[in-house]
Amino acid sequence: MKSYTTRAVAFVASAAMLALTACSAGSSTSGGSSTGADQSLSLGLVAEPASLDFTTTDGAAIPQVLLGNVYESLVKQDESGKIVPSLAKSWTVSPDRKTYTFDLVDNAKFTNDKPFTAADAVFSINRVKSAWTTSLKSAMDVVAGAKALSPTQLQVTLTKPSNGWLFRMTTRIGAMFSETGVSALATAPIGTGPYKFSKWNRGDSIVLQRNDGYWGTKPQFQQITLKYFKDPTALNNALLTGTINVITTVQAPEALSQFTGNEKYQVIEGTTNGEVLLSFNNSKPVFRDLRTRQAIRQAIDHKALLDTCFAGRGKLIGSMVPPTDPWYEDLTSVAPYDVAKAKSLLQASGAAGATLRLRLPTLPYAISCGQVVKSQLEQVGLKVQIDQQEFPAAWLTTVFKSADYDMSIIAHVEPRDLGAVFSPTYYTRYNDPELQQYLAAADAGDEAAQLDNMKKAGRRLSEQAAGDWLFLLPNLIVADKNLTGLPQNAITENFDLSRLARS
Repeated sequence: MKSYTTRAVAFVASAAMLALTACSAGSSTSGGSSTGADQSLSLGLVAEPASLDFTTTDGAAIPQVLLGNVYESLVKQDESGKIVPSLAKSWTVSPDRKTYTFDLVDNAKFTNDKPFTAADAVFSINRVKSAWTTSLKSAMDVVAGAKALSPTQLQVTLTKPSNGWLFRMTTRIGAMFSETGVSALATAPIGTGPYKFSKWNRGDSIVLQRNDGYWGTKPQFQQITLKYFKDPTALNNALLTGTINVITTVQAPEALSQFTGNEKYQVIEGTTNGEVLLSFNNSKPVFRDLRTRQAIRQAIDHKALLDTCFAGRGKLIGSMVPPTDPWYEDLTSVAPYDVAKAKSLLQASGAAGATLRLRLPTLPYAISCGQVVKSQLEQVGLKVQIDQQEFPAAWLTTVFKSADYDMSIIAHVEPRDLGAVFSPTYYTRYNDPELQQYLAAADAGDEAAQLDNMKKAGRRLSEQAAGDWLFLLPNLIVADKNLTGLPQNAITENFDLSRLARS
């Protein structure tokens, strides 16, 4: 039986957090002096959730705030993508790779004062299968059963070996719920995390309070306010005027110069797994012809687009795999920019002169990049009609749920989401049996088979022009100079608030 125990890792992480807290206790915030016990912090974000219930509402905005901060999972990812303990302090895997036995922490409790036990884990896993309605719930289909061996030991049995299941347990489907705390998930989430939900001022902010009964290392800040801005200039001005302390995701990279030369601020630039996808509705007749899809890819000058709509920040990738995944390959050469070739392909497919609806979410990068896409596609003979869909509500309803669109632009930030995004039931409506074969073989095989088949899957998507990957978002953060604990890379669904402190 293979054993995964990480007490040493947990000890190092705890020691680091203790050192961080010790060196910053008693420091002052930009709003005045205070002790470490009553400090507050404000962060600026862009996409406000439509609901707080990620079991019934898709979109990355909810787990960005709640996962890891209010809700915890059995296991989580560290910043390098490694699976490490959370509510499970260790686990073992049977030789046939179908049975996982988790040893749980014994001192965690929910913010409704109910203790966290293996029974709650069983409830949470089963509820994904029985009550969740979002597209990501299918990752739990491989589970044959879950049972509590004791209050602190959980056993999960799979129907077949799966490389992806434990990884998916680090995402929102792995969130642990209290059976007595799921009656109002959309407005009153209850978890075991370092923070608890306080209030939601719709259209403005979400406020979290430190969970003083937290079982782990308590965060420094007593209150975190997450403020939402639709306009990137307003977001930047909020930091410049001291309204917020952090811009979590820079939306106007061309404006970074006002911060880089200012000693009051720090600028962090790393990577993400946020693939900015020009998505095709593959159920539409115009996109059923491979030549049309290839023509669109080759009509786009990706470097010029990146320079124009995101100030050259980010990375060109060529498929749905970021460099932080083990099976990444640079596939930008699969569809090189070639106007003449694009025109020829459109003539051959009969799509020359066609009008395509580009339905964009009201997110700054999507609006900016959409204008470039429109211009470049019209240069090869397509007509592009842009309309904006309020995000998240209208875009999720019209594009994501109803697939009432031809093309769209959105950043997919869920980790390792290639198979989820390109499937017949997702908004891309992409049905490719060969791709599904590669994904199934990757999930069931050994490490070498997983690597080989995931590379094949990434290349298959690119060669079949299932969409067009405009670029990979960078992790661009601007914050007060003395704030520590900010992530260099953003490769998980959540923004970890528990590590934030002042030096």
